[in-house]
Amino acid sequence: MNPTRPHVALLVETSLASGRDVLRGVARYIREGHAWALFHEPHGLTDALPRWLGRWRGDGIIARIQNQRMAEEIAATGIPTIDVLGVVPNLPFPIVHVDNIAIARMAASHLIERGLNNFGFFGIRGENWSEDRGKAFCRAVQAVNKPVAVYESPRDVRGLRSWERQEDQLAAWIAGLPKPVGIFLCSDQRGPQLLEACRRAQVAVPDEVAVISVDNDEPLCEVCDPPLSSIQAAHLTLGYRAAQLLDDVMQGHKAPANPVLIEPQHVVERASSDMLAVADAQVAAALRLIRQRAHEGLNVITLCRQVGLSRSVLQRRFRQLLQRTIHDEMIAAKLKRAQELIIQTDLPLATIAERSGFQHQEYMGAVFRSYLQCTPAQLRRVVSKPSAF
Repeated sequence: MNPTRPHVALLVETSLASGRDVLRGVARYIREGHAWALFHEPHGLTDALPRWLGRWRGDGIIARIQNQRMAEEIAATGIPTIDVLGVVPNLPFPIVHVDNIAIARMAASHLIERGLNNFGFFGIRGENWSEDRGKAFCRAVQAVNKPVAVYESPRDVRGLRSWERQEDQLAAWIAGLPKPVGIFLCSDQRGPQLLEACRRAQVAVPDEVAVISVDNDEPLCEVCDPPLSSIQAAHLTLGYRAAQLLDDVMQGHKAPANPVLIEPQHVVERASSDMLAVADAQVAAALRLIRQRAHEGLNVITLCRQVGLSRSVLQRRFRQLLQRTIHDEMIAAKLKRAQELIIQTDLPLATIAERSGFQHQEYMGAVFRSYLQCTPAQLRRVVSKPSAF
């Protein structure tokens, strides 16, 4: 092959939003001045490898390796390969994939912030990525001394009767959970199934069950009823990093021994988790005001006046019900606002600080470093917006 133009095969599915985002991340890397000749065919995640791969003499491969057979066929080519799925253990390839532990913690934090005291996880039996998310979610919830129930279903449910039976079993599980409850789904693909089971159980979403998932597959999340909240798992960043790593390997550099983990970006909140499960009406009102107006400069004195409580009483109730302070809640609301503006706009950081309720850009930077272990500028650099493509 032409050494000045590496030939790279992208064995990445186009049927899922996560796969498409990986491809967009690779595209970004190429558009920054790395000239590759790309070989790619649209396909699904479980489709067989293209027939031409066995006789192809390319320079590199980026693949979502789904099973052992696929891994063996790719290994037989002898071509430098980056795995961007991470579901097959003990592969001879470098791995770049999403950080399932961080994803689960983000989901737990989102549901805990709703004021919930009961939690559930709906996963897929035998899938290591789902099991990793489930275990990490349980640990995060149990760390705040809350109960969590787990339900796992088979990966494939074939046939109408089998699907109906699965829905009835899932509905029975949901019906038996103490309410209100927050449920974390292992992926957006399980969203329609979970929400249908809630309807069968005659359980209201989000009033009785708040739901959050992963991948932010927008068409799938929006078609759910109600629309599904989901974590943006940064597959676009993953694709960019995988392309960067493959480039290094093709140039003879040694690949890292451990998987490169890509942290999730943020929660895209939709109606399925838009609730506050706080029995204390005045604390619930304070939470709502903080989330609506913290970025406008809402202070504690004004907040207490509007909910009709003294500062000491409201502070005590906050701690009792939510295990955090009013100040913590205000900082969290401002941070969320700032992250959204950084991710979704090209506004200057000084303007974002002002619109997020921070006194100035330097203070916003100090809060980012303290709470997120990064600066606003670092977040902007690692987050790729769709408008950049």
